[in-house]
Amino acid sequence: MNLVAGFERPTSGQVLLDGAEVRGPGPRAVVVLQEFGLFPWRSVRHNVEFGLEVARVEERRRTELARAALAMVDLAEAEDRHPRELSGGMRQRVALARALAVDPEVILMDEPFGSLDALTRLRLQNELQSVWEQSRKTILFVTHDVDEAIYLGTRVGVMSPTPGRIQRIFEIPLGRPRRRASADFLQIKARVYRELGLLEPEIPEVTI
Repeated sequence: MNLVAGFERPTSGQVLLDGAEVRGPGPRAVVVLQEFGLFPWRSVRHNVEFGLEVARVEERRRTELARAALAMVDLAEAEDRHPRELSGGMRQRVALARALAVDPEVILMDEPFGSLDALTRLRLQNELQSVWEQSRKTILFVTHDVDEAIYLGTRVGVMSPTPGRIQRIFEIPLGRPRRRASADFLQIKARVYRELGLLEPEIPEVTI
């Protein structure tokens, strides 16, 4: 993810984003972290506007873009609140809105729901899926949760431990919305677990 974001340079080869080499950080790819990274002294809207300020977008236009992004993550009514007044799930939605506001080509999400409780995590998975359906942004999502990867992804890359390499990519031919208890979902889950060497015997292994 650091390579795609341009924070690090590869020791060999190239990282290409839509055919163009990534040479450093830039507005084409925006990162959403687990820790939210919000400014506590700024309101929700002004947090979302930060990247637009850096890009020197005119104030009225900044406000328009920030409000549109907040509406997309269902936080329009919270624009004047501060991070301390928000739940963890709401803060993560503000971080996502901030990424959406600058209209990047790719959103890089590094275990964004990892610190949240289980129910909030499930709700945010549904909300992220809804945001994706509206924006159709390319999202590179890092997670240790197999269910989360299959539920959200169109392709799931399984990485080896050491050294970290992509050892296999699974296409996820499921429609949306998805049901975690469906036979097709469980079949794909079984295949991913097998690739990890952790196949659970209670998950039916069926050819699809």
